[in-house]
Amino acid sequence: MSYTITRLSDKPVLKNVMAQWFHEKWDIPLKTYIASMDECLESNTPVPQWYAAVGDNGRIIGGMGVIQNDFHKRLDLAPNVCAVYTESDRRSEGIAGELLDFVCKDMKQSGIDTLYLITDHIGFYERYGWDYLCDVETDDNSKSRMYIHKEI
Repeated sequence: MSYTITRLSDKPVLKNVMAQWFHEKWDIPLKTYIASMDECLESNTPVPQWYAAVGDNGRIIGGMGVIQNDFHKRLDLAPNVCAVYTESDRRSEGIAGELLDFVCKDMKQSGIDTLYLITDHIGFYERYGWDYLCDVETDDNSKSRMYIHKEI
């Protein structure tokens, strides 16, 4: 089954569907996603931005966003790729990798060549050109791994 990667700013009609989808995956309040997506659509800045991989049937099968800070205390490490998720029945098809590549290139075209992300995964992001940078303290005072990606 094929899919298309789209930016929310290119297809604003997806806002409510995307916000609900991310909310269901990450249990972050729906209003938080709506506010960020409204900012995406109303501002002339590259961040925030939201992306979805949409299957031929219109179902979102993967997605991620780019925001200033993804709930960590290193405000200097920005912007952040966030909310990376692929539906379980579509994993191991390279969807997350294609989304990451799309997002990095899209941000580069907008003048942002360095992105960060926090994760507890080891070995996944390295496959897509991300490098471990350091451990960071999260807003809930736990530790997470910070990765960096520079688009050349």
